[in-house]
Formats: sequence, C-alpha cells, structure tokens
Amino acid sequence: MKNKNVSITLITSLLFFYFAGQSQQGLQPGSNTPQSTAVAKRLSKIDGLMQQYIDSGWIAGGTIIAAKEGQIIYHKAFGYSDLSSKTPMKTNNIFRIASQTKAITSVATMILFEEGKFLLDDPISKYIPAFRKPVVLDKFNPQDSGYTTVPAKSEITIRQLLTHTSGIGYPQIGSREANAIYAKADITAGIGVQPGRLLSTDMLKLAKLPLMHQPGERFTYGLSVDLLGYFVEVISGQPLDQFFRERIFTPLGMADTWFYLPAEKQSRLVTLIAEDSTGYVMDAPEKVRNGAWISNYPNSKGSYFSGGAGLSCTALDYAIFMEMIRRGGTYNGKRIVSRNSVDMMTQNQIGSLSLGANGKFGLGFEICTETGSGQLGLSTGTFSWGGAFSSKYWIDPVEKIVGQIFLNQSPNTHSEIHDKIKVILYSALD
Repeated sequence: MKNKNVSITLITSLLFFYFAGQSQQGLQPGSNTPQSTAVAKRLSKIDGLMQQYIDSGWIAGGTIIAAKEGQIIYHKAFGYSDLSSKTPMKTNNIFRIASQTKAITSVATMILFEEGKFLLDDPISKYIPAFRKPVVLDKFNPQDSGYTTVPAKSEITIRQLLTHTSGIGYPQIGSREANAIYAKADITAGIGVQPGRLLSTDMLKLAKLPLMHQPGERFTYGLSVDLLGYFVEVISGQPLDQFFRERIFTPLGMADTWFYLPAEKQSRLVTLIAEDSTGYVMDAPEKVRNGAWISNYPNSKGSYFSGGAGLSCTALDYAIFMEMIRRGGTYNGKRIVSRNSVDMMTQNQIGSLSLGANGKFGLGFEICTETGSGQLGLSTGTFSWGGAFSSKYWIDPVEKIVGQIFLNQSPNTHSEIHDKIKVILYSALD
C-alpha cells in the first residue's frame, strides 16, 4: 500500500510538472485537427477581405496575427511593405506601433509599483517636483494662443496618468487649445522627434503648462503616458529603452521591438502610407510626414524615448506581449508582472466616467463593456487599444484570444476593416 501511494504521488507530481510546463510554453503554431482545419477555412475569409481592400486601393497591405489559448490560429501578411516598389509584405515586417507603446509603458510602471517604489495615488510631483502646484486652463485666446489659468484643486496622481484623467492633453492631435499651447511650447506627440531631443526636457516643459481640466474630472487622451515614461526613468535610474529591454523585451524574447531599429533590422520597416484626397493609398508625401525624418524615425539614431508612441515591432512580438498579459503576467516561464497587477490594469479604474460604447478604462487599456460586446461579439471585459498608423490589438480573457492588426497607414478612411476582421475571426470559432 505504501508503494502504491508513492507511485500515485510520483505520477501526480509528473503530471503537475508536465502541465505546468505546457502552460508556460510560448505561442505555438496551430494544430492540424479536423476542428482546427475547419476554423482555418472560415478564417480564410479574412484573406478575401484584405485582398478586396488592397485591390480597391484603400490599403497597401498589412499583417494580422491571432492566437487562441496560446496557439496561433492566424498569421498572414498581405499586399506591400513598400507601395512604390511593390515589395511584398512579410509576416516579419516591422511596423510603427505608435500608441500601442502605451501598454508597454503601463506594464513598466506596474513593475516598479510591485517593488514598492510608489503608490498609485501618490502625486507625480513627489517624484518629479516640477509638477507641484499644477494650474488648469481658464480662458484661451485663439488669436495668439495666450491663456489664463486657475489653480488645480489637487495634484496629478500616477493613477490619473495611467487612466488619462490627469488633464494633460495631446499636441497635434488634441483639442484646439492643447494643439496651440503645446505647439507654442515646442512639445510634440512623441513620434519622429528630431535627433538630440530628450524626453526629460519636454516633460519638464510640460510641467509648466496648464492642464486642460481639473485632475480626475474627465478622460482626456494625451501625453500622460509619455510622462509615465519619464517617471519610469526617474524611479529606475535607467533610460526607458534600457528598462524596456532588460525588464520586458529580453525576458519575453521580443527581439524585434525597438525605439530605434538596429541596422540589420531596418530593411524590414514598412514604408509609411497616406491617402490622397479621394481616399486612395499613396506613399506619405513630405508635407504629410512633416519632413523625411518623421517617416524614417525608427531607422535613425535618436535619444527621445516616447513612452506614449515611440516603439516599432512585428505583429508576432506584440502578440507575445499580449499573451503575457492574457496569462496573468507570465510567459515562457518568465514572470514580467504579477497577476494582481494585471487584474488591476484590466478592471475599470475611471468610475462613472465614460469613453462611449465600450465605456471604461483600466490602467493602460480600454475595457469592453456589455454594450461594447454587443457591437462585434468580443467578450465583455476584453481590453484593447491601437495606434495612429491604423493598428489595433485586443486581448479577450474569456475566449482566451489575442489579436493584432497592423496596416501602417495614416489617415485611413476605410478603418472599418479592423472591425470586419474581428467579426470574421469570432464567427470562425467553434
């Protein structure tokens, strides 16, 4: 009987380690079961949709990846990585991910939170004193971009930066007031910043400018996460790119994710695409790019590490990052952030404030509400965001799906293709 108990214990232990090992594997290729073959056939409708949009001249190309329960069920490239040369797109092409950088900066912030470096409701001024005693915009003169201010009722907190409720706006793509005030102060949106500039310099200039509203009063998309990027530098004592590399990218195996691409990876960067006046794709002209360096910035040497918009990567690399989040902060046996932190990041952190149909926001992610779920079929609680160059990602914790669509185009008047792809993907599942 004793030997039998030992045998049972041994078998149980082996099974535990086997399944634990299985759960720690990275993203795997899809299986070839009859069920998966049927799903793949239904997913092939995405191929036809992408080709239709390419043939119509509405997009130049793109890459799409989706994984369910850690298995890649779709990973394809379409169209061209360079429109003028008709270079075929490949799945390992590198895209500018713009605001998808924000999720990575948010994770970096939570890594330091877990180490007891700060509390979420601490004022940012406790760590960056230039932000003490903020002021709020009162009256604005559009003639000369002059303004008056009133004292803020409270300090900006780190939680408010993570949730875009700080009152900090966006230059270039924000409100009329924010665009004008930030332009006058020579603060950018963090994409394609001229060589020699530093994140710290711009963030300290930002500290002297008015907030667009009282802290915590409403959701305003802006440079909050860029400020968090500088905060990570201050708390960690490392440049943001180095912190990302050591604490997130290298442990996860994200070898193709960079602020500025190494020389050997630069040929894989997708050419930036724009639209003509009738909505057809074209190479982004100089006037759209605001100078060639804007279009080329990941392929140049730079020192500005925008935590809100500066990264470029492949679809697979970002899928790895998403899968780590979906698994509660761990991937391939490496824990990046705790399950508790992931839970906090993916629950409503803005109370009764609203973002429209999807409605809520966590610590770095938009959260799909029941109303939002009814639009496309994504599960309630799905968290997501996207980037300025027509990219979208989502993580569905119920269906255990991660999905990424990269198009690398701005503007994109046919951006409804993102939602159509999601509908086809969810309709294909058993």
